[in-house]
Amino acid sequence: MSIPGRVIAGRYELSTAIGRGGMGQVWKAYDQTLQRRVAVKLLRTDLVDAAGDRGAMERRFLRECRVTAGIDHPGLVTVFDGGADEGDLYLVMQLLDGCDLADLIAENQPVPWEWAVAVAAQICSVLAAVHAVPVVHRDLKPRNVMVRRDGTVKVLDLGVAAVLDPESTKLTTTGAMPGSPAYMAPEQMNGIVEPRTDLYALGCLLYEMLAGQAPFAGPTMASVMLGHLNGTPEPLGARRPDTPAGLDRLVLHLLGKQPDQRPANAQEVYRLLVPLLPAGNGDALAPTAPMDPTRPLRFPAAPQPLPGLPGPVRAAVPERPAAPWAMSAGPAAHPPRPDPDWAAVPSAAPPVPDVRSALDEANRLLGEGALTQAVDVLGAALPVAIARHGEHDPLVLGLRQALADTLLADRRFRRALPELQYIAAVFAASGGPTDAEAMEYGRQVAACLEELGELPAALGEYRRLLDLHRRVPEADVYQGFDLRERIGLLLAALGDPYQSESVLVPLLAEQEHRLGPQHPRVSTLRGHLARIHGVTGYRRR
Repeated sequence: MSIPGRVIAGRYELSTAIGRGGMGQVWKAYDQTLQRRVAVKLLRTDLVDAAGDRGAMERRFLRECRVTAGIDHPGLVTVFDGGADEGDLYLVMQLLDGCDLADLIAENQPVPWEWAVAVAAQICSVLAAVHAVPVVHRDLKPRNVMVRRDGTVKVLDLGVAAVLDPESTKLTTTGAMPGSPAYMAPEQMNGIVEPRTDLYALGCLLYEMLAGQAPFAGPTMASVMLGHLNGTPEPLGARRPDTPAGLDRLVLHLLGKQPDQRPANAQEVYRLLVPLLPAGNGDALAPTAPMDPTRPLRFPAAPQPLPGLPGPVRAAVPERPAAPWAMSAGPAAHPPRPDPDWAAVPSAAPPVPDVRSALDEANRLLGEGALTQAVDVLGAALPVAIARHGEHDPLVLGLRQALADTLLADRRFRRALPELQYIAAVFAASGGPTDAEAMEYGRQVAACLEELGELPAALGEYRRLLDLHRRVPEADVYQGFDLRERIGLLLAALGDPYQSESVLVPLLAEQEHRLGPQHPRVSTLRGHLARIHGVTGYRRR
């Protein structure tokens, strides 16, 4: 259907195929206008029915665009754009991080029952909004539920939803039975859907999270469907003795064979889950397990804990490498180093053949202003290069420097910080604490901390650097000026204007003497002191 590098609608550059949904193939892509990662779903042409009614399929796809975009809920994927391009229909959506519920179940067997309750509660919130439209999802299954790194749950793929009005229901292809047999309500097998059809699927999800398998299994689709129609699932208590009795009863209630044997709506299910939901406790900023779905309920609206930093640099270090951007086979312009974001590098980034190719490709992207894409290329290349050459190979260090510089240029300070700290430690271990590269990367660490609002840590780093600077014979006086100015301004920002003046007043005198009273740098510092004067009453004599 498509190839990497294709640009949809003159704007969205396809990068990597990341999956298939009920109606289309999904690609990781780049929005060239807003310089951000997005997901692009393209209509699967193989879904056109035997009669070749492409028009009906296109109308269903466009309905997905309108329906999904028209439901405002944080548990649904945000829709940015949609339309047609070269005969293909496309939908542009938020690109999510995290893993789907199927992987979460596989990696955490048994899933803690508190997690299962938290996932179900968040899904109920989404279903309440969807059913109010009214829309029935009709394909709620583990692959269509995403748990993000912060624990929030996103429900995916309303592409086979039945919009409950006379016109839209006619768009369902004759004979088609959207849905997945392992999670399909008995009435859905007869072509009947209503909001409580989704509640049955939710019961199947809850059962699978707790028992480790769907409530009805079999060697064939027919045997699975027969289980939904006539079977009774094994009691959860037999598989999970720790399951609260109220949760066991709720799952059986959701798995009622007839819609009227289930809870009335998603709101009622949520009400039944409330007594089982985790209460808020502890430190909201303490690290938690990755993708813990109880976190949004225990700490509503709390920011995520700061991620950990890389481990210490080992004793063995490489010889001093050449400047990283000089390693490329082609010419490279060093990106600006503004101010100094730590997150896992997206696994969907394409593999790279070698370090030099990655640097060349990153340089090309930087020349085009595509910083986000350059970060992905370098980030994907780094673990490959480490595995191939070893952590301390000069090429690997150069690649890490290139990644850090590009993250800074893209103003992704949280991810840049640990890379900068690592690089600074490598140069300090190799050339000593006053090594020029170690000092420069230390300065970038301090600037990163400052941008991230970690002002006490930034102040400590600047003071450390100033102490090292004073030990260097014939040190660059202007670098000392820079460090002293940042220290003075941070002291003021931290509420200590008197200490700030004690640093900045003598600095102003030295700069006037060396640069002259009208120099722009002197004028800027004088302005800083004038503002601090409003707090302290300081008057320059």
